[in-house]
Amino acid sequence: MGFFSHLLGRDYDYEYEDDLEEDSGALPDLHNGMSLTVETPEGQVLLTGRITGYAGGDSTLTLERLPGGLSFKTQEMGASVLIRGFDEQMNQFILKGTVQESTRLVCRVKDLKVRPIPEHRQNFRLHVNGPAALYYPTDETRSNPEECVLVDISTGGACIESEFLHAEDEVLKLWVKLRDYAPMEFTGEIIRVVEYQPGKFRYGFLFAQLKESELTELTRTLYNVQVGNVVPRRRSDDTGHW
Repeated sequence: MGFFSHLLGRDYDYEYEDDLEEDSGALPDLHNGMSLTVETPEGQVLLTGRITGYAGGDSTLTLERLPGGLSFKTQEMGASVLIRGFDEQMNQFILKGTVQESTRLVCRVKDLKVRPIPEHRQNFRLHVNGPAALYYPTDETRSNPEECVLVDISTGGACIESEFLHAEDEVLKLWVKLRDYAPMEFTGEIIRVVEYQPGKFRYGFLFAQLKESELTELTRTLYNVQVGNVVPRRRSDDTGHW
């Protein structure tokens, strides 16, 4: 880490492990309307949908598209998948299950079991795949932003995909906007660089330690986006500042 390290909080790692066994513990409280993300065991995001049916007796979950969402990626019957979400207390959970039905409109997963969460992954990460921008701290008016893709975000950092090449330890600012919520700006440091595809790079972007008020606001926003809550916009919401 560079000179910025003393300002930074816990490490942020967007890679995935698949070496944890499922648990026999009770499933979390699942209800219709809850938004969940379905992934492959390797961590590839397949879809984000909302629960439209849950049969606790046989541990079967049905997901349909979110409002405005495009079609789902279909999967083979019997394929293993991971399901990520968090409850009203912002406790993250990961479930493992088997695909029972997969169409462009519906995904049904059966045989749900709880999967332990690695200790360093306690921060909930919201998968976004939405627009964002990187710029240098000296660019106070964001006159020369680098457009990029916000892959996911947590209270500790973000995963960003960009065609621009940056080095580890580089300090930048990140501008993001989640749905209808006010834009947010974060100062942070690039701690990991991966060439995801030829000419496309993914960055692990570690936020500077957030103030308590910033952490509370970000946590609330992530939760509201995940469950699909909508808040009225205020005139001041377009300022782009905390």
